[in-house]
Amino acid sequence: MNFNLKQIEAFIWVADLGSFRKAASRLNTTQPNISARISALESALGAHLMERDAGSVTLTRQGIELLKYARQVIRSAEALAKASGKSTLFQGSLKLGVTEMVVNTWLRDFLRELKEHYPNITVELTVDVSVNLEKELLDRSIDLALQNEPFVHQLNGSQDLGTYPLIWVASPKLKLHEKSEVTREELASHPILTHARNTRLYDEVESHFNSVHNIRIVPSTNLAACLHMAADGMGVVTVPAVMVLNELKSGELVQINYPWAPESLHFLARYDADRAAGLVASAAEIAGNVAERFNR
Repeated sequence: MNFNLKQIEAFIWVADLGSFRKAASRLNTTQPNISARISALESALGAHLMERDAGSVTLTRQGIELLKYARQVIRSAEALAKASGKSTLFQGSLKLGVTEMVVNTWLRDFLRELKEHYPNITVELTVDVSVNLEKELLDRSIDLALQNEPFVHQLNGSQDLGTYPLIWVASPKLKLHEKSEVTREELASHPILTHARNTRLYDEVESHFNSVHNIRIVPSTNLAACLHMAADGMGVVTVPAVMVLNELKSGELVQINYPWAPESLHFLARYDADRAAGLVASAAEIAGNVAERFNR
């Protein structure tokens, strides 16, 4: 056969991303190289696969038909590499999106285990709120998202990562932990530090305190920054309990007995099973195993 896996891979990524430039960036090569690979594949197959117009790419009818076979070829090649037991055959990059909770808990363990399984894979990491990660997952800017519900769109690839309850914490300087139970007004007399707007956590906190006058809700895209502010007595914050284990142990932060907390965060490893490489599903499974061990 006069075509190779690099040419088939280029065809798939141009089709999925709708751009030669984006495909070149994804495959860490140049746009002329992608063009050359597509031309060589079209010549070998005797087929016209796509039309280019003003920077956009549209598959021909024949291109649409052959794309599903191209995916089968890549998956068969991955299965062959996996069956050989030589993990070094897997090369390239995994574009991974994670939320801050994962970063501050078991991400390091996950990356270590992923490296053991796939030593030649490079991980490109994006840290963002879940709603943004979902958008990047849908437009294929990332391959795999370790994120929390709710989701706007359903995907057919997922792995459960567990449920994480939230608690209220503050600096012991505020003396709120000395009360047997803190009232809404007592809690709201301090700035309420919480996650960014347009996140479920922010929406639940805002809704809970909307009847309190002069409430000061302080959103941040960085929960770690909220914890630093809370430790310095600049407000109270509700976060997943697993994020503050060390701070609670050291006494830098203390738990507040307030009778309400936002709903626990349920996390999933999500990907597009129809289009993602087999490596992505394997990485999701590894994430599930690491999260399970951490949660135990």
